[in-house]
Amino acid sequence: MNSNERAALNYHRYPRPGKIEVVPTKPYDTPEDLSLAYSPGVAYPCLAIKDSPDRIFEYTDKCNLVAVISNGTAVLGLGNIGAKAAKPVMEGKALLFKIFAGLDAFDIEIDENDPKEFIKTVARLAPTFGGINLEDIKAPECFEIEDSLRSQLDIPVMHDDQHGTAIISSAALINALKIQRKEIGDVRLVVNGAGAAAIACTRLYRELGVNPENIVMCDSHGVIRSDRENLSGAKREFATDRDLHTLADAMRGADVFLGLSVANVVTPEMVLSMAERPVVFALANPEPEIAYDIAVATRSDLIFATGRSDYPNQINNVLGFPYIFRGALDCRASEINEAMKVAAAKAIARLAEEEVPERIKAAYGRNDLEFGPEYLLPKPFDRRLLSVVAPAVIDAAVKTGVARKTIVDMNAYRKMLDEIICNNDSLISYLITSYDSCKVPSAFNPPFRKIDK
Repeated sequence: MNSNERAALNYHRYPRPGKIEVVPTKPYDTPEDLSLAYSPGVAYPCLAIKDSPDRIFEYTDKCNLVAVISNGTAVLGLGNIGAKAAKPVMEGKALLFKIFAGLDAFDIEIDENDPKEFIKTVARLAPTFGGINLEDIKAPECFEIEDSLRSQLDIPVMHDDQHGTAIISSAALINALKIQRKEIGDVRLVVNGAGAAAIACTRLYRELGVNPENIVMCDSHGVIRSDRENLSGAKREFATDRDLHTLADAMRGADVFLGLSVANVVTPEMVLSMAERPVVFALANPEPEIAYDIAVATRSDLIFATGRSDYPNQINNVLGFPYIFRGALDCRASEINEAMKVAAAKAIARLAEEEVPERIKAAYGRNDLEFGPEYLLPKPFDRRLLSVVAPAVIDAAVKTGVARKTIVDMNAYRKMLDEIICNNDSLISYLITSYDSCKVPSAFNPPFRKIDK
């Protein structure tokens, strides 16, 4: 056992197994407290919800609660390891929701590979939650599962492996093209990989303005052409009639490469064949489609991003999902739609252009963090993300008619978001302070009003 493995196992085992726990949000020290928390006092909110179901958001944690749900069929780079083995990852996702956005999250691992049965199970659990984050579910089943649940439920449902990657890479693309002085409607895009994340990224890039006629998608068999037999619906959506057959063919003259496939499929010759000032997002994990050092040595005019934290421009989903769900739950959105995803991507991109606070530079040991070819995106511990992304998501939800609450006072709302990350960025200290004073944190009483439908 090497030192990294030992450290990771000890981290998860001690001082108590796992990474999350449930803590109370109300006082519980006296008999009177317990009579309000449970019998007989609990009957009153039950009856209020019975008479008016929407009051569940007023009297329970549904307004602040996300389900992180997986069947373990596509876990990180580990593949189909099953529901039980997926639990550490789902607990980790729940932890990220809490520390970055103050959202409570329950991890739920469902031992079911049949998509129809999985859908039934999640739908039956849905009344508990304000939102559902689907995670690590393999394609093509993930498309059916997400589409079905979105159509059945009136709460936000998002498969983060698809849309989180799409949103963060879209933010990086916006800024990369700005630096490279290219218009998004003019660029030629090559996508290598046709799984869930690749499909979602390509669809969102179209929403941002990439011309569908300028997109070429490849899979393990080469360019996805319209004359190929037995194409799935998702692949047929991006099939081309052009006389292109291999990845090398597609890369010639391309402005942007997006890889969500396997390691080392892109050669230096392919990168050299791209247009001037190219953008390469090699997001295969843990090893990208072309190694970082090889790529940057091949082209000096290249902008390069990966999914790894040890290279510049990491495409990291944690820049998006906590804040997107924060905004979606706070405006009680019925879904997370394309406009909300685009709004999140643009907000993240704008934040990267702002001056980086000294505390962020110190946290990463970097004094040279500034907008440019090696800084397309904010760093994950940039706490400004919460107060930038969540309001942008809410604004898009209101404009597209899926919000059931709107902000009365934006300044009060931003103050609420700041309180979530106060006390030296320690959410734990914040919660302890709130409990000691026996007051409900103001984060649970946001300044909203209901939108009449």
